[in-house]
Amino acid sequence: MGYKKIGFALVVCLYFVSCHSDKDSSSPIDIDYRKEMREFVIGISDYAKSVDPYFQVIAQNGIELVSTNGEETGLPDTPYLDAIDGNGQEDLFYGYTQDDKATPPDDNAYLISFLNISKNAGNTILVTDYCSTPSKMDDSYARNSANQYISFAADRRALNDIPGYPHQIHSENSDVITSLSQARNFLYLINPDQYATKADFIQAVIASNYDLLVMDLFFEDGIAFTAKEIDQLGHKANGGSRMIICYMSIGEAEEYRYYWRAEWYTHKPSWLDAENPDWEGNFKVHYWDPEWQDIIFGNDTSYLRKIVDAGFDGVYLDIIDAFEYYE
Repeated sequence: MGYKKIGFALVVCLYFVSCHSDKDSSSPIDIDYRKEMREFVIGISDYAKSVDPYFQVIAQNGIELVSTNGEETGLPDTPYLDAIDGNGQEDLFYGYTQDDKATPPDDNAYLISFLNISKNAGNTILVTDYCSTPSKMDDSYARNSANQYISFAADRRALNDIPGYPHQIHSENSDVITSLSQARNFLYLINPDQYATKADFIQAVIASNYDLLVMDLFFEDGIAFTAKEIDQLGHKANGGSRMIICYMSIGEAEEYRYYWRAEWYTHKPSWLDAENPDWEGNFKVHYWDPEWQDIIFGNDTSYLRKIVDAGFDGVYLDIIDAFEYYE
């Protein structure tokens, strides 16, 4: 989700400060928000891998969590790094301050210093840059490749299309991809609103040769993709196969999800917080609260269990950087 910026502009910081006066008075003020997010992710990973040992867990943004003290010079946080198989990072080279604009060098260097802690621990780095000018898309792919990251140059922040450029996918291949470390490119397509039917979405994907697809569990109106459909999506047009990874937000509740209850608009559960002003229908949550975590993982009716049972190869965790909001 493109609004998230690590150490973003002053205006965002001012918003965060002003919102504290509106927060539920029961919100804890004496907890380690980073530690709570690490433990949340570790719990998700432990549960998923207990069901499927090969299940992959990728954490998007919030990259400071890889360091024990949140500094570039800090020691690697080994339990957290061992729990995840990769880190996703938005806006590394393009899109940090504006789409199709280069990320400032200082911000770029800051992010890379943390990403390399994860990479050096054996994790795969997936970068999504937001750029639409062909020369900038080429530059994004080249610079990510030089850093040994796999990347996707998204021409729309809505993540609702398969870019027409480049005409041949970067590092296109016909390999059978069975682990995250084997992937050389990926497609981030979590919004299917450009496709009239599931069949149209599936056909568009299987006509491509991406090594990995990040998509949503649901097509629209709570209609989930089936295990048979996920299997179809795993086939490349050139005869190879790809991994299918499911997007899941864990730092915000989304009113269009199956778990949302109408009464929450007027009688919020204690863990439900303010609406995100940049993404209508998304609400901050006290992600450390057991009631919220029970929605996400740990039982047969949880969101994560639905993802595992649908046959996905892994999960792409978003709003990891929610700790910044509470700090």
